[in-house]
Amino acid sequence: MSEIEIEREGHVAILWLNRPDRLNAVNEAMTKAMRAALTEIGQDGSLRALVLAGRGRVFCAGMDLAAFAAGERPGLLDPDRFAGFANAQRSKPVIAAVQGAALAGGFEIVLACDMVVAAEGTKFGLPEVKRGLFPAGGGTIRLPRRIPPVLANEMLLTGEPIEASRAHALGLVNRVVPADDLVGTALDLARRIAENAPLAVRSALALARDAGATAEAELWAANDALWRRVDTSDDALEGARAFAEKRAPVWKGR
Repeated sequence: MSEIEIEREGHVAILWLNRPDRLNAVNEAMTKAMRAALTEIGQDGSLRALVLAGRGRVFCAGMDLAAFAAGERPGLLDPDRFAGFANAQRSKPVIAAVQGAALAGGFEIVLACDMVVAAEGTKFGLPEVKRGLFPAGGGTIRLPRRIPPVLANEMLLTGEPIEASRAHALGLVNRVVPADDLVGTALDLARRIAENAPLAVRSALALARDAGATAEAELWAANDALWRRVDTSDDALEGARAFAEKRAPVWKGR
C-alpha cells in the first residue's frame, strides 16, 4: 500500500494521504512518497489544480511520534520541509479537504495550502508543546501571519485546538460543509480554477504567495536553529515516549 495515492478528475488531481490506520501521521516513507507525487503532478501539463485529502476519519494527526522516537525526522530541515510539502515549490493551486482533525504537522500542511475546505466539527491545532516540541513545519511562522498574534499565541502556547467554525471565522478556512460534501466541494472549487487560463492562474498565485512570504526565509533560518536545540532535548524524547505509553510526561526543561 502506498502512503500517497493520486487520482485524476479531468484537469484536477486528488492527492490522498493514505495511512488511515495511523491517522495519516507522517513518517519518512510518506514524506518520500509525497515528494514523488508532487513531482509527478508538477510535470503533468494536463493537471491545473490539486485537492489534498486524507483517507479515513482524520485528515492528518501530524508527525508519527513512534517513528520520531525511533529517530525519523520527516523532512523537517529539508528545503521542502515537513512531509515534503510544507515548503515545497509548487506552481499549481492546492485545496485542502480536511475532516476529523488536522493537528500539529497536519495543520502545518493545511497552512501551506492555498485554500481550505473543512468538514463540520473538524479540529485544527498545534499541540507540539504538549510533546516537548514546537511547530517547526511552518506553524510558528505562518499562523501569526494569518490570524491576530494574540490568538496565534494562545494556540501555539496552550496546544489547544479550535473547531472548523472558529477557524472559518478567523479566515483560516474558505468553507465549512457537511462531511459527505467535503471532497465534492473541494473538487468543485478546483474545477472552477482549472477552467481558467493556466498561465494566468500560475502567475496570480505566484504573486499572491510572494506577497505573503516577505522575510520568510529569515524566519525559517531562526526556526531551524531553535529546532536543532529542541529536537535533541530530553523533553522531546520524553514527550514522544509519554504519548506512546499513554501517560503524562515528566518534563525536565532541557
